[in-house]
Amino acid sequence: MKKTVFKALLPFAVSLPVLAALPEGHPAPDFSAQASLAGKAFAYSLKDTLRNGPVVVYFYPSAYTGGCNLQAHTFAVNHDKFAAAGASIVGVSLDSIERLNDFSADPNYCASKFPVASDADGSIARSYDVSVREAAPGKQDTRGAEIGHGFAERTTFVVGPDGKIAASFGGLKPEENVAKALEVVKILAEHKP
Repeated sequence: MKKTVFKALLPFAVSLPVLAALPEGHPAPDFSAQASLAGKAFAYSLKDTLRNGPVVVYFYPSAYTGGCNLQAHTFAVNHDKFAAAGASIVGVSLDSIERLNDFSADPNYCASKFPVASDADGSIARSYDVSVREAAPGKQDTRGAEIGHGFAERTTFVVGPDGKIAASFGGLKPEENVAKALEVVKILAEHKP
């Protein structure tokens, strides 16, 4: 069965630009972090979430920036499709939990559909070998507020219930990133034992 899933996912490994150094089949680094859903902070655990099915772990540069706003909105609009495939979503950035409380509840972006986790020191991103850039002095978000944190490279991992990376990709436009993640979770659902 696992070979069938691997064969089904092989086009993703070959055709997508992969910026993440952790390859398909690699154990996904477990993490716990403060996260926000619908404007409320809570303790998020990847290990606990994987008990319910695959998890799309997507790293993004910053809440309230153009591409990240679009990506969060696209995940929110497609949330029911991910849920129908048995998958959940978590966004991870270097934003503070206060910024994420606003972003998670914002009806134009996360729309209270999925949690976003604070990786303030970038350690979660680095554990996935995701590139992290330092804060850019004077950089502002789409609301005009200063962004005083570093930026993780936009990279998505689909983690299977076995805790291994089923697919990873980056270098895509925000909407394409979401579409590829949805394709992968649908394939996993089709090949579920």
